[in-house]
Amino acid sequence: MTWIKICGITNLEDALVAVEAGADAVGFVFYEKSPRNITPEKAREIVNQLPDQIEKVGVVVANSESAIDVLRITHTAGLTAIQQHLTLSPLASAQSGAATDRELFPKRFQFFISLPAALVTANEQGMANLVNSVVNIHREVPGRTFAEAGVMKAFFLDSGNSAQPGGTGEPFDWNRAVPLAEGMRQGGLKLVVAGGLTPENVAEAMGILHPWGVDVSSRVEVSPGKKDHGKIRAFVKAVRDADKANSN
Repeated sequence: MTWIKICGITNLEDALVAVEAGADAVGFVFYEKSPRNITPEKAREIVNQLPDQIEKVGVVVANSESAIDVLRITHTAGLTAIQQHLTLSPLASAQSGAATDRELFPKRFQFFISLPAALVTANEQGMANLVNSVVNIHREVPGRTFAEAGVMKAFFLDSGNSAQPGGTGEPFDWNRAVPLAEGMRQGGLKLVVAGGLTPENVAEAMGILHPWGVDVSSRVEVSPGKKDHGKIRAFVKAVRDADKANSN
């Protein structure tokens, strides 16, 4: 089944609805410029009341948090994963993140990298270079998964930009990202689609890109940081309905 993350969680009620609806993960944004920004201490209050099997993902922005800050956020909030938004030089940032001492993080900790779609769909050669580079990183750690090697578990493709790394509420051109999605699959990488997904369009995105996971935030909200519980349930149902249709 497709992995589902409900991001931009700021309160326990919304988190519990996401869990009850069937989401696999909830996301907490640790970025001061975001209207969904939350403190690690507040996130911990929520995390403490969620089931163990739910992935608790901390979203940070490259160059805004140091490795020390990310480590502090991780332990203070009780996270099980970090998702880092890259805004510049994606491969250099990804490789520097891989160099972080894996042993400092909790066991079975997951690392995700989020790329702005405009950065990697601007030209076909750029996409090919990116896929080749990350696949080569994968080959450098034979016998271990990306997460076990301290690199990354999956790539998120979002419609963010330099001014707003995520949460724009606007979808990117999924068809332009097909070569990237295909290249990632062939290289054994996992792709998560984010940005502008809704209960109405998520099945179309899944049908075009066949992602490992989907991520939603602003389009299931009443206002920034406050979720619409009906839309969360409708989103999860739409993904599961698409899973069933694609399995037939």
